[in-house]
Amino acid sequence: MKLGNKRIQMIKQAYKETKKSSLLVYLILRGLVILCMILQILNKEWENVALCLLSLILFIIPFFIQRKFKITLPNTLETIIFIFIFSAEILGEINNFYGIIPYWDTMLHTINGFLAAGVGFSLVDLLNKNSKKINLSPLYLAVVSFCFSMTIGVVWEFFEFGMDYYLKFDMQKDRIVDSISSVYLDETKSNTPVIIDDIEKTIIYSTNDNGDVEEIIIDGYLDIGIIDTMKDLLVNYIGAFTFSILGALYVSNREKYALASNFIPIKNKE
Repeated sequence: MKLGNKRIQMIKQAYKETKKSSLLVYLILRGLVILCMILQILNKEWENVALCLLSLILFIIPFFIQRKFKITLPNTLETIIFIFIFSAEILGEINNFYGIIPYWDTMLHTINGFLAAGVGFSLVDLLNKNSKKINLSPLYLAVVSFCFSMTIGVVWEFFEFGMDYYLKFDMQKDRIVDSISSVYLDETKSNTPVIIDDIEKTIIYSTNDNGDVEEIIIDGYLDIGIIDTMKDLLVNYIGAFTFSILGALYVSNREKYALASNFIPIKNKE
């Protein structure tokens, strides 16, 4: 109980000190997550309950980061972070928006690439502004920002693969393709790809003595996540590249391109 009260006091203090409008978004989304968790408990969906708890933990991380590192997240950035967490975990996973709404996953990965680039940019920009011996060019800041975001994207794809491979999840969403090209099918072993087009169906047999049919996939072959992974990295690239350009322009003229400041954490004044 004391821990909960301490956390509430911390949030109230943050509101009093900064008057953040993003706090309202936090409280609304937090309430929705708690309501969702109660429903999942009633339905005995314990995996979804765990996702709700994870979301609640992720929601309070921005407050801890700001207090620990003495930085301030702009209202726009903080609000987007809260909405992003809610959209990915509660809407995406629990309510299956990933399956129901086309390009939901694509949209989130694009936003993630953009935001991660903003975080990477701020790390170097803070050093650039607070050191008399360092004067990094806008191009250098843009490259670092881009590379930071892409690294985050790649590490996330490693995580998705690990969850799928070891825990049998399906975070790298499968999809149906109607053609494949593989050197594995080349009987001559000459490293020549064999192309199969217009696949009507794929039949999966079990390994038991009867050789029972386990599944029939209509209209093609089941891709096992590589397309999803590459698509995620591509849109992460687009988001990272977009912010890198915006960040470079911002450094060149901070007043003219002030829009970028809405996505860049700033260091608190001593």
